[in-house]
Amino acid sequence: MKITVIGSGAMGCLFGGMLAEAGVDVHLLDIWKEHVDVLNNKGLTIISPGRQRRVPVRAYIDPDKINNTDLALVFVKHGQTEKAAQTARQLIGRNGVVLTLQNGMGNAEILAKTIGRGRVICGTTAQGAMLLGAGKIQHSGTGKTILGMWDTTSHPLLEHVASVLCRAEIATTTVEDIKPVLWSKLFANVGINAITALTEIRNGELLDLVETQALVKDVVNEAIDVATALQIPVTEDALENVFAIARATGPNRSSMGQDVDAARPTEINAINGYILRKAEETGIKTPINRALTTLINTLQTHYPDQNPPERKL
Repeated sequence: MKITVIGSGAMGCLFGGMLAEAGVDVHLLDIWKEHVDVLNNKGLTIISPGRQRRVPVRAYIDPDKINNTDLALVFVKHGQTEKAAQTARQLIGRNGVVLTLQNGMGNAEILAKTIGRGRVICGTTAQGAMLLGAGKIQHSGTGKTILGMWDTTSHPLLEHVASVLCRAEIATTTVEDIKPVLWSKLFANVGINAITALTEIRNGELLDLVETQALVKDVVNEAIDVATALQIPVTEDALENVFAIARATGPNRSSMGQDVDAARPTEINAINGYILRKAEETGIKTPINRALTTLINTLQTHYPDQNPPERKL
């Protein structure tokens, strides 16, 4: 199987690097020239607890130099998904598929519009990574990866994709209906990302004050109410799972927190903002999600003029 990773930041490099170590034919695509040059000339450096290794990889800026891809693995930010969909369509031709493991919701819809509903695999992953610099990442967490078809129909490549990821020591399973899994991840993002981004704290510090825990509970319960109204199955421990994730990733700065720290556009409109859009469809009031969405959008509209590098495809 030939795989192209579209968006080779922290997570894209982690998956691409682990796949390359397993002998998979994998290509990394990104527009950050310095990063691509380091990857090609020195390899990818992966730092994990008690271990540092360098993995030879192939990286590109120009997608025209890659062809006949069986799987396009999308790891760009939500705002760059439409462009990534166009790139993926070019790469996979008539027979390939696209896999999105991106944060937030709405990415699958964007990809399906361009690629076709029956060729989009969605998933969540508990793998974690941070970009430390050009060609260097930190592997900061491990866990399950769960995949399923966006339109709940089968595809002959689904199980093959899962087996290839498992071969690369990325523990992966498949489910018939991926939507409840995506919503479960959304609950965690809704409860953790915006609050940590606004308060400059790490994930575990959400648990330090009873008042902060109550805020997390309220914002997640709004999202659960919306999911229930949309007839999305919600497990009884959905709220507790959010606190468990905050606890398990305690030392980590959330992805939205990292974006705010670097004065980059966030994915707020694909997370809490997604809850707002779905709430309007159901007539449910979500004032806390609205407040957090407004505050993050206000904050990123008034970033200092630092001209941070923008990574997009």
